[in-house]
Amino acid sequence: MKIYGVDTFTIKDVLDILEDPKRAKLNKEAKKKILKSQQNVQKIVASDRTVYGINTGFGPLCDVKISEEETALLQHNLIISHAVGVGKPIAKELSKVMMIAKIHALSKGFSGVSLEMIERLIIMLEKDIIPVVPEQGSVGASGDLAPLAHLVLPLLGLGKVWQKNEIKEAGPVLEKNGLAPLKLGPKEGLGLINGTQFILAHSILGLHKFEYILDLADLTAAISLEAYRGSSSPFKKELHEIRPFDGSQKVAARMRKFLKNSENLQAHEFCDRVQDPYSMRCVPQVHGASRNAFEHLKNLTETELNSVTDNPIVLSAEESISGGNFHGQLLAMPLDYATLAAAELGNISDRRSYLLLEGKYGLPRLLTESSGLNSGFMIPQYTSAALVTENKTLCFPASADSIPTSLGQEDHVSMGSISGRKFNQVLGNLENILAVELMFGAQGLEFRRPAKCSKYVENAYDLIRTKVAKLEEDRLIGEDMLAIADLIRERKFEVN
Repeated sequence: MKIYGVDTFTIKDVLDILEDPKRAKLNKEAKKKILKSQQNVQKIVASDRTVYGINTGFGPLCDVKISEEETALLQHNLIISHAVGVGKPIAKELSKVMMIAKIHALSKGFSGVSLEMIERLIIMLEKDIIPVVPEQGSVGASGDLAPLAHLVLPLLGLGKVWQKNEIKEAGPVLEKNGLAPLKLGPKEGLGLINGTQFILAHSILGLHKFEYILDLADLTAAISLEAYRGSSSPFKKELHEIRPFDGSQKVAARMRKFLKNSENLQAHEFCDRVQDPYSMRCVPQVHGASRNAFEHLKNLTETELNSVTDNPIVLSAEESISGGNFHGQLLAMPLDYATLAAAELGNISDRRSYLLLEGKYGLPRLLTESSGLNSGFMIPQYTSAALVTENKTLCFPASADSIPTSLGQEDHVSMGSISGRKFNQVLGNLENILAVELMFGAQGLEFRRPAKCSKYVENAYDLIRTKVAKLEEDRLIGEDMLAIADLIRERKFEVN
């Protein structure tokens, strides 16, 4: 059981809570911090001091003083005016991760949000009443303002929610569950919509997918190497000990494991081929670099997960700080780096796929014995090439751009929300790119029989053959490709 606002959360913890929201709760310590922070805000309101966002307007209106009587309306207006996102709804799971991250940040007791408001978010999460959040509209600087405004609209009885897998108006759903709209207190609106939880959710779920894809890419490369009858010597431990990057050492060790006791490669041991092309030979260096990027993003994402990204931060009734903890640059840049790292896995995968089609070293051209009448596997490589190129266009770093907003008050923004979305788009394309290589690799192994491969490669081959038969003559291989992509998405391959 994890305690919101008290425990240090990991990405795994968030995924566990995503599966079962009752795996996290508030305890006495967390509730005490939340109530103390709310009391501090109330004392500030009752005083004559001017504090941004508590008794002033927002952004360029920070110099407009708001009376104590108008503070509730100020917060309500903030939410409804900022709910201007556009585009398709993000996946329901992303909205749920946003809720988990938001609850955890608010429960640390620096935001002045009421206990009732946080408990309502927890109830909605447990009852699977999940706010609908549009995918576009955040520049990732003053927090993810528009997405978070949509996330919290249902607290006011407004907006839309997912119930099961249907989108419905929030008001009737909440009423049916006995949840009346809440009235916002001082600073609550600002506390709810300031933060980086949209960026963070994309990073968390993207990392979860990326971790499996990294492991699968190593196995896929091993299958291709077996089909190509390449050399395993570039994976020797001694080679990587003298250039000891963590990522490349890990990949080399995994390749050795995946190729262990291969009859297929033993048959190639004394041939006259000197060395393989880079896409076969440099798997540890290329995949390893992507692993290094994964670890970098993972470390920073878990730091952000346990951070307070609100503004202003309320330290006491006497001290609040208007700073920039909401700025998304700290995740935007590593997300862009990870996007490039993911795209490179697809780039090198496509090159291995191409090598298997060339008709060298005992493999028939286009992996079919009756080419000419049949196109064989010519065209799936077009699909792979198209997806690789699309991923390259998605590698332009969103964080390299900025555009002033809020009448220049927010004059440098991170665009981290776009970084997060692009990261997940690239990963989705990468699943299909690897599906093409796996399809080619399985077909290539058909021409290496009766030699056996390692148990990992044989298990992957057997799994593919439960969905996709050996290609003898042209058929709807697009369906084969999609079937393998489904196996990837369902994490059916044994990758460790």
